[in-house]
Amino acid sequence: MNTLPLKPLSILAVEDDPGDFGLIRAHVRLSGLCAKDDKEAVIWAKILAGGVVAAQKSHPDIILLDLSLPDSAGMDTVHAMRSAHPGTPIVVLTGHDDYDLANAALQAGAQDYLVKGHFDHNALGRAIRYALVRIQLESRLRLSEVALNAVANGIVITDQHAQIEWVNPAFTRLTGYTLEEAIGNKPGDLVKSGHHSESFYQDMWQTILSGQAWNAEMLNRRKDGSHYDESLHITPVISENGSILHFVAIMQDITERKRTDETIRNLAFYDTLTKLPNRRLLNEHLNRAIASSRRNNHYNALMFLDLDNFKPLNDTYGHVIGDQLLVEAAHRLKACVREIDTVARFGGDEFIILLSELTENESESTIQTGIIAEKIRDILSAPYFLKTTPHQIMPPHSIEHHCTASIGVSVFTGHSTTAETAILQADKAMYQAKERGRNLVVFNQDLHDPD
Repeated sequence: MNTLPLKPLSILAVEDDPGDFGLIRAHVRLSGLCAKDDKEAVIWAKILAGGVVAAQKSHPDIILLDLSLPDSAGMDTVHAMRSAHPGTPIVVLTGHDDYDLANAALQAGAQDYLVKGHFDHNALGRAIRYALVRIQLESRLRLSEVALNAVANGIVITDQHAQIEWVNPAFTRLTGYTLEEAIGNKPGDLVKSGHHSESFYQDMWQTILSGQAWNAEMLNRRKDGSHYDESLHITPVISENGSILHFVAIMQDITERKRTDETIRNLAFYDTLTKLPNRRLLNEHLNRAIASSRRNNHYNALMFLDLDNFKPLNDTYGHVIGDQLLVEAAHRLKACVREIDTVARFGGDEFIILLSELTENESESTIQTGIIAEKIRDILSAPYFLKTTPHQIMPPHSIEHHCTASIGVSVFTGHSTTAETAILQADKAMYQAKERGRNLVVFNQDLHDPD
């Protein structure tokens, strides 16, 4: 980095002692910071008020500031000059060689500190150059902090032991924890939801301790106990010798995106009325069951179900009442099967039930399927009590409706059929149940059809 500006330096010396000012001007010329014949390179002000005015008029590159002036003394002098000219570097000059005083001056906003009578032109030149570089670095740090505070994503900086050292305002908005509350804690102690397994966190630590970045989507907990979805990126900060100094975590609230994704998925894969899987999701589950069956030789079963007495209800009372019955039928069907099974609405008043992972024995699987099918037939035949909506002519009232089901069943393995064939076989058996008088369960294997 070039520590000197390309243009000649303009230096303001705020010093009440003419002798000290003469030494300052001589040291500046000897240091090579300005031309030896440039009498205007060092501007002189004898009091703080004059220095503030001179700085406003000349815009110096650096200010050499005495701490003992007729109109100001001590740290108030530094504060006053820093407030008047916040972007100009200051080198403090004092007659006291005191560490606490030097540290206080730096804390007050000075970039360096020199003791009168204890520095030569080299030391002064070095202090001025360092002050110019330091003000540039401080400006960049302030810019970085402003940028980090302005970003929408939460940012956390920890030490190598994951103790929080700094968080930005977006972290506070996301989690509810202020900077003061967060410092000294581990992020997991603040936001861990308990949703993720120990192996999840072990993978995270194994990755970042090896010096690599880690990314994941996770569910975390706010200070108020509510949960949010988060996209998390953690990067280790590594020293020149390879040791980890810090971890920087960037977290993005993806709760709304997750909700949108879930809404889109529901629209794509679920029936909007009954909330059951639709044909597309059914095909996914069926193909997965067939693939699993090829591996483990377990039988699956598919039931194609059609409600027998549904159309008259729709024709008499309209789709609102018919929809009530379909929703109730969906609830009854789900109550008859296991969590691993699938109940799907195929269309209209048709439903499909997929029983996965039955036994490896065809006869046992057929018997098990028959028991479930009869249970479904029985529960669907129970009366439905449906409520009409208020009407100007007729007050709301309850309708009792009886509706049975014709069920066609196909029992198969992944080696013997495809998804399309399984549905066609169950559909054919269902139509046989219709033709034989309805409210029946018919297995495809019982059909004497050459096809």
